[in-house]
Amino acid sequence: MRAEGTVDHGFEAVRDAFAEGQANDEGGAQLCVYRHGRRVVDVWAGMDKVKGRPFTADTITILMSCTKAVVAVSVHMLAQRGLIDYDAPVARYWPEFAAKGKAGITVRDILAHRAGLMSFDEEDGISGAALFDWKRCTMALANMEPWWKPGTAYFYHALTFGYLAGEIVRRVSGKTVGEFVAAEIAGPLKLDFWIGLPAEQEHRVAPHIVPPAQLTEEQGRALFSSLGMDLNARPVRAALGLIASGADGLNLINTREAHAAQLPFGNGIANARSLAKMYAACIGEIDGIRLLTAETVERARESQDEELGAPAPLEPLAGSGPQRFGLGFELPRAIEPMLGEGSFGHGGAGGRMAFAHPESGIAVAYVCNSMLWDGFSGPDQRWLGWTKALRDAIGLD
Repeated sequence: MRAEGTVDHGFEAVRDAFAEGQANDEGGAQLCVYRHGRRVVDVWAGMDKVKGRPFTADTITILMSCTKAVVAVSVHMLAQRGLIDYDAPVARYWPEFAAKGKAGITVRDILAHRAGLMSFDEEDGISGAALFDWKRCTMALANMEPWWKPGTAYFYHALTFGYLAGEIVRRVSGKTVGEFVAAEIAGPLKLDFWIGLPAEQEHRVAPHIVPPAQLTEEQGRALFSSLGMDLNARPVRAALGLIASGADGLNLINTREAHAAQLPFGNGIANARSLAKMYAACIGEIDGIRLLTAETVERARESQDEELGAPAPLEPLAGSGPQRFGLGFELPRAIEPMLGEGSFGHGGAGGRMAFAHPESGIAVAYVCNSMLWDGFSGPDQRWLGWTKALRDAIGLD
């Protein structure tokens, strides 16, 4: 496998390791690295198999949950302007949200995935194309009872995070999250990044390759039973609902309709060059622009859940290396090592990964379209070589 693109002197091994990691990938990928505001790695390899064309520097693809970090940046930018208080009740900005025992849920709780709103209620029937209806989704969340007592436990809000944090952005700024990102992040930094892709950009999208084997709801029930979980417990039913919508969702999110919608839990569309530049602008100045202050970065990467665990019914799913969250960002763990402690970022289903490491001045984005990483069994094998080569290149022990 050959990688196209450019690298600065001293980073050649990063390019070579990236190419080696893509050797057994039927899809394509891009890797971009900034150091101290300078782009030092910008490479790509492989194919847009669905459309039968090579991956290039201009290829864009869906980012899955890497999108959540961009929504978090939007919240932090508004907080820097004094418009959001992390410890204020969400209902200060979104009054209807106070219903059903949620008056005490704070913005911090939302960003730390501890609000107890990990999924929509079964009775609301929100799945598939219903996720495109922003008003219906946010109204359902405002009207629902938490799955557990907020603040007492945390569990990844895989779908709902985007609506919860995105509605806070909308209520405070007067812009949808896609409009805010376009005006305040992508526009000023000249990024090829969208939450709500314009029709004229659709031809650039490399659809993701959906793996043939997806966990079905029936298999999920069998797995949960084998782990001793109570299938009637409300949080367990929520987790089963997420499994049930998984395979259909991966196919749906490949459509033009999904690309055009604003689904900030996972339908950001970009290339690695743009995502890495955004992270670089979070930890330093790029083209005269810095998105987050050093103080905000410190707050954003401070662990929020160290004293908490998963809600009791879901504890068997947490495993020995559960996700760690700062304020809207994932923090490093064994299966998402990033560059070790101090890193903050977010992974995305199938193997997308982007993060920054302020101490070394590094900002990284890896974007792919082949859904190989399962998010449970260990790091994506495609990351390991270039991550090690990058650590060696910058002298990070």
